[in-house]
Amino acid sequence: MVVALASLAGYDGSAGVLVDTNVWVDCIDEASPWHDWAIEQLQVRSERSPLHVNIVIYSELLIPGPDVRALDAMLDVYETLRTPLPWAAASLTAAAYAMVRRRGGSRHKPLPDFYIGAHAAVSNLSVLTRDPKPYNSYFAKLAVLAL
Repeated sequence: MVVALASLAGYDGSAGVLVDTNVWVDCIDEASPWHDWAIEQLQVRSERSPLHVNIVIYSELLIPGPDVRALDAMLDVYETLRTPLPWAAASLTAAAYAMVRRRGGSRHKPLPDFYIGAHAAVSNLSVLTRDPKPYNSYFAKLAVLAL
């Protein structure tokens, strides 16, 4: 059973694009096999609608060492909005996590993908990612833009 977005009847992912951490990492890493794809996607998507990151994505991008100025400069190239994680995402995050646990998933599964997917859902955002499987598994109607 996939978490339904029935309570989000107006959801269509059209309010912008929440860019997953892996796309930004591929953009930064010139040796990544997905580097060109990531740059192209960020450019094309930013011309069509606003790009967003939340505090979860931002924090992941500051690992292994914080260089806030460099990160902000990269995000600013694409006029990326720093969007707060909405409180409404908490219950959807918890429901998706509980569903995975009921299916026998790992108790140690990290929460970032759940928060990112729930944030996109409650904010009417699409998700741009190189790894669509978690989002497609946890959130039935989420608009996922991927490889």
